[in-house]
Amino acid sequence: MSRKVEMNVVSAGWTQMELVLLFYGWEACDPAHYWGPGVRDSYIVHYVHEGHGTVYMGDREYPLSEGQGFLILPDTVIHYEADAEEPWTYSWFGFRGVQAKAFMQRAQLSEEHPVFTAHEPNMMAALYDEMLQAGTSSLPGGDVMHQSLLYRLMAALIASSPIKEEENPLLSTKETYIRQAVRFMENRYSQRTTILDIAQAVGLDRTYLSGLFKERYGKSLQAFFLEYRMNRAAELLRNPMLSVSEVAHSVGYTDPLLFSKMFKRVTGVSPKGSRVRD
Repeated sequence: MSRKVEMNVVSAGWTQMELVLLFYGWEACDPAHYWGPGVRDSYIVHYVHEGHGTVYMGDREYPLSEGQGFLILPDTVIHYEADAEEPWTYSWFGFRGVQAKAFMQRAQLSEEHPVFTAHEPNMMAALYDEMLQAGTSSLPGGDVMHQSLLYRLMAALIASSPIKEEENPLLSTKETYIRQAVRFMENRYSQRTTILDIAQAVGLDRTYLSGLFKERYGKSLQAFFLEYRMNRAAELLRNPMLSVSEVAHSVGYTDPLLFSKMFKRVTGVSPKGSRVRD
């Protein structure tokens, strides 16, 4: 069989958003075709449409077939190989973002458990085609369609998790606190809101709440809120009609100099530099 590959790059620019699609592709692999061992710098979900193959991560191996898939985590060594007799055909979706780790945790996908069986195989199988249609459409809004399809992928992965959130009371309680805190931040990021304000709104000790964010997102509550504000600021900076000072006030900073310092700390560039890059 002749190997066939399709690869589509969606975003090579700003990747500090909550969730952003980077690329997607499809491949009908040759017998025994393999990748790795190696690491990638983003999350990549592979879904097997037909055939067989094996994923190797750590000291474990996972044989997979049609209707199953696997997750590549950033900076995690992985090796995967198509079957020599019935090689797999798979599609893949690469993404990053502040919420990426949290979505994967909700889907219960991790280095210890990187594989899944699709709850809705037909929907998973159709996602690549819909991505391709969005990318080739002449109508405006293709980027928005890509993002909506990425969120559908997240929902499908969560639905495919082996233990549902409602079956784990402890997980559900923690998730409720985190969602309440995130909603509060979404509504109050433009005001002079403190970490104590967020904790009091949720009804938890701020140290405990920060620990929940560290567990879920890999960063403290303060770091998460700072990143959230700077993500919003980056979006506003794309509007040339807004001054840096106006953007600063729009995300809760009365001091433009402090805002510029925080923005550069998070993004690596100054607000003005961000505009030049875009």
